[in-house]
Amino acid sequence: MVIAKVWVLKKHFENFPKTSDFELKKIELPNLKDGGRLKFLLESVFLSVDPYMRPYSQRDMKEGDIMIGTQVARIVESKNPAFTVGAFVVGRSGWRTHFISDGKDIQFLPSSWPESVPRSLALGTVGMPGLTAYFGLLEVCKMKPGETVLVNAAAGAVGSVVGQLAKIGGCKVVGCAGSDHKVAYLKEIGFDEAFNYKTVTSLDEALRKASPDGYDCFFDNVGGEFASIAINHMKKYGRIAVCGAISQYNDSVPQKGPYVQMPMIFKELQMEGFLVTRWSSHWEEGLKALLKWVMEGKVKYHEHITDGFENMPAAFIGMLKGENLGKAIVKV
Repeated sequence: MVIAKVWVLKKHFENFPKTSDFELKKIELPNLKDGGRLKFLLESVFLSVDPYMRPYSQRDMKEGDIMIGTQVARIVESKNPAFTVGAFVVGRSGWRTHFISDGKDIQFLPSSWPESVPRSLALGTVGMPGLTAYFGLLEVCKMKPGETVLVNAAAGAVGSVVGQLAKIGGCKVVGCAGSDHKVAYLKEIGFDEAFNYKTVTSLDEALRKASPDGYDCFFDNVGGEFASIAINHMKKYGRIAVCGAISQYNDSVPQKGPYVQMPMIFKELQMEGFLVTRWSSHWEEGLKALLKWVMEGKVKYHEHITDGFENMPAAFIGMLKGENLGKAIVKV
């Protein structure tokens, strides 16, 4: 018998999430012999906290549900010959220390995964955030060598990969972040231009200075005021990939801003929202490419690791506040 710890959504978030919105509970898991001959027991090693959890919890969860999310987990007991004890997988079982699976909700880490690469990257650069950057740039933005790419929240899990993949693709890259430390990191990993959007006197001027000729591609993780200003700096026939809207997730009243139709029409822009699950049948291709670039040193990574399962809510809230550099991870 195993006692699993789980974090549940005690109360739906109102404005910014609070630690009191969560509750830590213990759940007794059944023995495997009682749960079917092809099942196995997993222990979470790393858990992910991501911006999407904020809007998805509102849309898909009921109060009392276990918080949604993914983890890298190790198989500790198995009745299924296809899933051996000691193997590592990526699961989608939410904020849990232990869980039982039949294999339908997990994926093995790529077989080429080397010991020198942290397995936690399967939740970040070589996981869903990295794939979001990969398919957003290649399939939505359709970037081409010599173009200029703009990305906001550029020091985050998705944005930092976007910038590096654009450089691999032969593009000029401009990024913005919310601290001087993050801006320095962007320069370190190869961004051509980077600025702190919190300290510039004019976002409009900062965007113009970074690329006087404008932008061919805009990878938008933020929405809100930034997107409203950036759209006016797009080149004719520019492409905008709308990945997130983190500036609006915690608003109780929808923001009002400029309308986009005029620049969209006169510059003949394309703006497309997307979810990375659209390319789920091609994830293996993307993961192999990302892992190869990491191993070659062409894609660098930084992880913001919080120790302790009991600190999941604090890590989640800190990530929404922008405290993380790179991917926010909780180590159990």
